[in-house]
Amino acid sequence: MWQRFSSRFRARTWASTRANRQPRAEAPRGFSRFRHILAACVATRIVVDTTVQLFYSFLPIIALGMALDVVVLGRLMSLRSAVGLSAPLFGSAADRYGYLRVMRLALVLAAAGTFLLGSGAGFWSVAAGMVLSGVGLTGFLPTVQAYISAQLPFAQRARGFGILEYSWALAGIFGLSLMGLLFDRFSWQLPFIVLGVAILAGWALLGFLPKVPRGADPSLAGAGAKNGPEQVGVAGEEGSTEVGLGKGVTPSLTLHLSRLVSGAARHIAGLFDLGPNRLSAYMIIGANSLFLFSQGHVLIAHGVWLQTEYGLTATTLGLVALLQGAADLAGAVLVSLIADRVGKKRSFQAGILGSALVYLSLPAVNIGLLPVVAALLLMRFTFEYGLVSAVALVSEQAPDRRGKVLSLAVAINLVGMTLTGFTGPWMYTRFGVWGLGPVSAICTLAAFMLLTVWGRESAKTAGVRS
Repeated sequence: MWQRFSSRFRARTWASTRANRQPRAEAPRGFSRFRHILAACVATRIVVDTTVQLFYSFLPIIALGMALDVVVLGRLMSLRSAVGLSAPLFGSAADRYGYLRVMRLALVLAAAGTFLLGSGAGFWSVAAGMVLSGVGLTGFLPTVQAYISAQLPFAQRARGFGILEYSWALAGIFGLSLMGLLFDRFSWQLPFIVLGVAILAGWALLGFLPKVPRGADPSLAGAGAKNGPEQVGVAGEEGSTEVGLGKGVTPSLTLHLSRLVSGAARHIAGLFDLGPNRLSAYMIIGANSLFLFSQGHVLIAHGVWLQTEYGLTATTLGLVALLQGAADLAGAVLVSLIADRVGKKRSFQAGILGSALVYLSLPAVNIGLLPVVAALLLMRFTFEYGLVSAVALVSEQAPDRRGKVLSLAVAINLVGMTLTGFTGPWMYTRFGVWGLGPVSAICTLAAFMLLTVWGRESAKTAGVRS
């Protein structure tokens, strides 16, 4: 009898344990279920980031192939950055229609622009290629960040973004090194063709990824709720004006147009509405924009600097890019290991201060190739650590409209990057390295002030419900 009772007890215990374990088995298990997603996103980002970085490392070589002055090509790069102001439209569309759909559309535009850049058809072809690739690249980057962050809790967000940002480093290690060989051994056009094909391969790869729930943007929902009844009311008013009153359609047409204009104005205003935590969000975005300007101001001219003063060729520039990619990778790995524990804001502050010190040292180290390359590597390490921390920090400033805030951050960042196309090459040709380092240091310290005074770790720490 005791054996029968004990066997029943064990059976019930085993059944209840199995029932309790079943939901746990179906629950998310850390990063295990994101491995294939992250792998696909990192692979696609490597190609995209190689395309973004291509001009920074090989600006004089590409300018020679396109028969353009480096200053002119730098300004055309500013055009590519300027069209990135369309990023909030991509973010709003991603929140409404889905991240994957917008990511793949952006890749098609980026591929078309890259093929145009490599066509060698003249100035206007380069300008059109810059516009198309700029729209596509800046539409893809924040959307893939929103896609990843929508699936990761904030406590693991820095780790996820750190892994995603390995792509920037790997682009320097493998992508730019390969591009340098292609430039040296074949032609200046072949790298653009290779990158265009690779972007389309990324488009196909993303088609196999699972969809995630779209962002819930209250401003979009409110606009939609208002537009519907208003449009019905206008139609009714038009009918009564034409039939009941026997008057012309001018009053109702004017009313209809005014409501269309007001609806468009509300939609545009909604693109910039970041919710109750907007002060912290905009200050962090502003700090990140200054941080990116500081890096871009040096980065856009460093290829000309190395080639002019130290005689580096395309292959050796590719080798320097490989070393810089390794420094980027070290910074991204460090973020993925410690930033969640240290805090995203503190990590961003550390990256800013480290970068400022390097910028101040650039004129002093310009006494030989080795100290210059060492400073550039340290610059990339501190910048990457700060940048990835900043992206993770921005992602939780407005959790209910994540696609919008990340894409708006990219757009505002690109305002700073747009200016670097004018400032970097021009300042170097006029003042040498003294026109690069000190300017970047001042802007970086301004970014530190904005972040420290007004930035918050997240919407929750600011007392805002997400």
